[in-house]
Amino acid sequence: MNRVGDAIAALWERLSVIAAVGPASRRGKKFGAFGEGSIICFPPTSLMNEQFIEIGSGTMIGPHVALSAGMVPGQECLSTPVVRIGDRCLIGRGSGIVGHFSIDIGDDVWTGHHVYITDQNHGYENVDIPISQQSMPEKPVRIGSGSWLGHGTVVLPGADIGEHVVIGANSVVTGVIPSFSVAVGAPARVVKSIPQPSDEST
Repeated sequence: MNRVGDAIAALWERLSVIAAVGPASRRGKKFGAFGEGSIICFPPTSLMNEQFIEIGSGTMIGPHVALSAGMVPGQECLSTPVVRIGDRCLIGRGSGIVGHFSIDIGDDVWTGHHVYITDQNHGYENVDIPISQQSMPEKPVRIGSGSWLGHGTVVLPGADIGEHVVIGANSVVTGVIPSFSVAVGAPARVVKSIPQPSDEST
């Protein structure tokens, strides 16, 4: 039994390397941009409308990640890119990035596992229509360079996270989080300011 298990584990490891999506792969070439040294680990949960998604260089997107532009395969989106992920980013296992209009993730942004980022939400005001059929207007989302989003963070439409920001685990970001700060909670609130480089020299 141990030999069988070892063989299966070795095969899975080999498949994980072969089936990963990179800039030179058939799937990678579908993206609007896919930088050198970047990878989407196998298996992805879903990759949809890749032509509206741009990935920088040296970025790793973990396994079981959903990365999509629009609601259905083949959808023509109104803007391009819909989703942009910068250089040297790390998107944690089991995360979801679902864009409809504009999600801009800067350079050197790292996330924990199971982070969800979207620029569109559902409405619920009309009780004659199922909530699944009610959508609210898209609001652009920005995550500044050098920031860290803890495990289970949810980033909702209109969120504007500055540079060098820490978002605590399981927080829900709905508005503006200024640069050089730590924010936690649902909704996320700033609980600490981080001294900026210029502040440290004075």
